[in-house]
Amino acid sequence: MVYENNLAFAKAQDEKDPLKEYRNHFYIPVDKEDNELIYLCGNSLGCQPKSVAQYIEQELNDWADLGVEGHFKEETPWMSYHEELAKPMAHIVGAKPSEVVIMNTLTTNLHLMMVSFYNPTPSRHKIIIESDAFPSDKYAVESQIRQRGYDPETSLILWQPREGEELCRYEDLEALVKEHGDSVALLLIGNTNYYSGQCYPIKKITDLGHNNGSKVGFDLAHGVGNIMPDLHESGADFAVWCTYKYLNSGPGSLGGCFVHERHHTDKNIQRFTGWWGQNKDTRFNMRKGFDPIPTAEGWQLSNPPILSMAAVKASLDIFEEAGMSNIRAKSEKLTGYLEFLVNELNNEHIAIITPSDPAQRGCQLSIQVKNADKSLHKKLTEAGVISDWREPDVIRVAPAPLYNSYQDVFEMVERLKKIL
Repeated sequence: MVYENNLAFAKAQDEKDPLKEYRNHFYIPVDKEDNELIYLCGNSLGCQPKSVAQYIEQELNDWADLGVEGHFKEETPWMSYHEELAKPMAHIVGAKPSEVVIMNTLTTNLHLMMVSFYNPTPSRHKIIIESDAFPSDKYAVESQIRQRGYDPETSLILWQPREGEELCRYEDLEALVKEHGDSVALLLIGNTNYYSGQCYPIKKITDLGHNNGSKVGFDLAHGVGNIMPDLHESGADFAVWCTYKYLNSGPGSLGGCFVHERHHTDKNIQRFTGWWGQNKDTRFNMRKGFDPIPTAEGWQLSNPPILSMAAVKASLDIFEEAGMSNIRAKSEKLTGYLEFLVNELNNEHIAIITPSDPAQRGCQLSIQVKNADKSLHKKLTEAGVISDWREPDVIRVAPAPLYNSYQDVFEMVERLKKIL
């Protein structure tokens, strides 16, 4: 696509955007004078779908009118509410509906997955993660290693960028796996990386790990609703994610989990269990031993919080209507336009550390501003642009294709230019 650095071009692209009407499905945050802000922070918290209030109000009314009988009402009974989310969620992550479940929160799900897929032995006990993994992932991995009686100093291996570089190279991960060989129990990679915006090759990493006899999992907190991970075809053992970033389900909302179908009927797999993972036919026969549901639902612990699930459902219904392939297609063009405009600044103090190849990134660009500090980000915020800052010198900007426009991107760069 050939881009132009002017407002008329941005407006023309917005006019012919096949997804342009979806912006009207969301509330865009406003300033004190009720002017819409340029909201480019979906990588931290997505905008609220306007339908959320209606979805939640429906469940509040059912609770008021029906009480406990709401579990068995005719339309979307609470007993099976989570099942309504499986199909649209599967379309987003490239999985079978039986392989996904919305439950718990991100790090809780990560711990549950490591219980099942990190089974250290004296000879195979190491976990490989990227060096700049999101802190919660690192904390969770370290605690799992310690809980199993090992030491993170020797059992945690970091996949690092080379000196003077910001991005991880796949060939360096290959070298790590070769170096540590049979001692690697698990590859756990955050995809897309929260800091750099780099998207790693899921299928290649999965094959690399499996050929080494290791289990492979992914944290898709910054990938779900942003990239198309094709989890089933990748063969990954598991993946986890949150829903409040690109999936717009509200602050602190529920997480999601993928477990490849080949593990569903493995009776020997270790797991922490709860009654909502019990065979549905015998769940209410309270004195039966645990018999897991032979799907990803078998990893559930408790009955789900319906009010949070209603917010998730509101967003997933929008994704289902818009189509993930259409969303991704717009995202590549929109982020490409942002990249073009930033490069057009021709400022020696600015560099984009996110890969230029669309296949190696989602919608986020991490803009490094040399010799700057957080005061620059504060000025950008005061200019009506909502992005976020990551120490020491990076502004993360993420145009979300469902509600951001080409004009948003153009105006953001124009305001950055004035500040600089």
